[in-house]
Amino acid sequence: MKKVVVLDYGSGNLRSAERALHRVGAEVTVTADREAALEADGLVVPGVGAFAHCVQELRAVDGPRTIGRRLAGGRPVLGICVGMQVLFERGVEHGHDAEGCGEWPGTVEQLQAPVLPHMGWNTVSAPADSVLFAGLADERFYFVHSYGVREFPLGQDGRPGPLAPPKVTWAEHGDRFVAGVENAALSATQFHPEKSGDAGAQLLTNWLATL
Repeated sequence: MKKVVVLDYGSGNLRSAERALHRVGAEVTVTADREAALEADGLVVPGVGAFAHCVQELRAVDGPRTIGRRLAGGRPVLGICVGMQVLFERGVEHGHDAEGCGEWPGTVEQLQAPVLPHMGWNTVSAPADSVLFAGLADERFYFVHSYGVREFPLGQDGRPGPLAPPKVTWAEHGDRFVAGVENAALSATQFHPEKSGDAGAQLLTNWLATL
């Protein structure tokens, strides 16, 4: 049984994530303890609310350094909703520009859509070789957000490099935004897999299989 820590930094659907991971066979601990987060087979970083507040709370439990240390050792991390957004360089909300964890270049900004928040079920467009979305073609996932990443520059210039480019999954609400990223040990989804029924359970199962 894979041991997973859901990082408790005061923001996120902690118990929903805990229950969803438990249902797909993980041994789950919800904690802010840094050593537990470092030693687990997988670390889940949830998040709900404003970007700047989540980053502040994450820093209060040394979250960015914990995430960085895990990734340096090739230890898997999964960000969910704002837990995905804080992995990017910066977020701009209500005129406030906040610095994120900087694991990926890019800016979290308000979606250009006639109706916000984007709340409800939506399809995604995943790469054919996606591991997270294997077996999930045409499935729908549950989103609740007004902000997202509309451009993902890393590895998109087509130039060969020493590392495989990230696999980026997109969705549309008014315009296109990043719905998921798979980048070696670091994965993330803008939607809530823990609220996405059977499709979300399969995605979590796929992630557990990579641990």
